[in-house]
Amino acid sequence: MNKVLAIIPARGGSKSLPRKNIKQLHGIPLIAYSIAAGLQAKHISRVIVSTDDAEIAEVARTWGAEVPFIRPGKLAQGDTPDFGVFQHALKWLAEQENYVPDVIVQLRPTSPFRPPECVDQAVDLLLDDRIADSVRTIVPSGQNPYKMWRIAEKGYISPLLKAPAGIVEPYNTPRQQLPPTYWQTGHVDVARYPTIMKKDSMSGDRILPLILDPRYAIDLDTESDWSRAEWVMDSLESSIIRPKI
Repeated sequence: MNKVLAIIPARGGSKSLPRKNIKQLHGIPLIAYSIAAGLQAKHISRVIVSTDDAEIAEVARTWGAEVPFIRPGKLAQGDTPDFGVFQHALKWLAEQENYVPDVIVQLRPTSPFRPPECVDQAVDLLLDDRIADSVRTIVPSGQNPYKMWRIAEKGYISPLLKAPAGIVEPYNTPRQQLPPTYWQTGHVDVARYPTIMKKDSMSGDRILPLILDPRYAIDLDTESDWSRAEWVMDSLESSIIRPKI
């Protein structure tokens, strides 16, 4: 049996959407959707929330998650990377509880629309590949980056990416002839313990994809995102992981 730990990062200081992580989405706090995804996954044995905020901690416990510690404020800034948050959580659990999981699952509150079984599917992908470091959910990208540009110092533009083999000018090539590309989502990230604690990475070198339907790819950062999420919820309600009220 592998010990699989779900960690939900939820800081209190969101600026674009104040109190975002506990804002009501269809009458349920946003964070509750990620807690439910962890609690309902057959592989996950423990669900914790890493937060710096007492109110978020209380809401998280109400919906079934553990909050074994309060995250230091220096690790709850707008530009704080995931890596520091996860290393802090794993070090705390090892030092205070002698608890070391085999696999860590990140469930971001801002990507609440998860198709059923996607968490277990992501864990299965990692467990079935002994040399993989992690799994990341992705969707087909809406715009192909081979048709994207950057502006150089003198004002001229140059392609963002080098041309793929066999194609001279990808920006003048029909998109159907270009290699397919994908956009990462925040639904599920799965990593082995050594990937985070020994390789000092959230993903490592060998990353497996779990490709999701783009209709689930809504990341909640702005009021317009929230309005769209409320509308999409009506059409996805029966096909996402929802909290049990």
